[in-house]
Amino acid sequence: MDTKKASPSQPAIKWALINLITSVVITYAFQFLNVDQTSSLKYLNYLPFIIFLLLTQKEYKQQLSGYLTYGEGFLSGFLYSIYTGILVAIFTYLYFTILSPEMVDKLMAISRQQMEAKGNLSQDQIDTGMGIATKYFAVIATVSVVFMYAIFGAIVSLISAAVFKNERSAFDIPDDYEAPKSSDPTV
Repeated sequence: MDTKKASPSQPAIKWALINLITSVVITYAFQFLNVDQTSSLKYLNYLPFIIFLLLTQKEYKQQLSGYLTYGEGFLSGFLYSIYTGILVAIFTYLYFTILSPEMVDKLMAISRQQMEAKGNLSQDQIDTGMGIATKYFAVIATVSVVFMYAIFGAIVSLISAAVFKNERSAFDIPDDYEAPKSSDPTV
């Protein structure tokens, strides 16, 4: 009888998809509520990310009958972070290029105001920088999202894996353990 070993990818993909849906809802809620792009509310997206990472590790631990090594806990959380980063990066690219390209103009206007307020750049330098940033904004944002989620997810996974860790002792017998059958009838 073959028993299927639990995979950390299954809960990681599930929770990454749920996080993607949550991120899309939060993004459009901020857009429709006209929340200031420089507001600290933009960090609200990290809360569901952390919660879903913890739920990924918890679900994987349950699949392993309540036992989870530190490495398994980290792996499940890090996989979730990678999958989330890729999915959110795809959404980010589509959002800035197709779904809401006007948001790039809003963000560029805010950046221009901030550069002009500092006063350490000439108008030509600002115009050149803004031209390059506008042209490559979607690509830069997309790549940044992948790396940001991977790094932040690795840090959170390292911490939370220590919390969820519950290793099997040498005396614990797995639920699917079958004692070896002796072929010698005299034993």
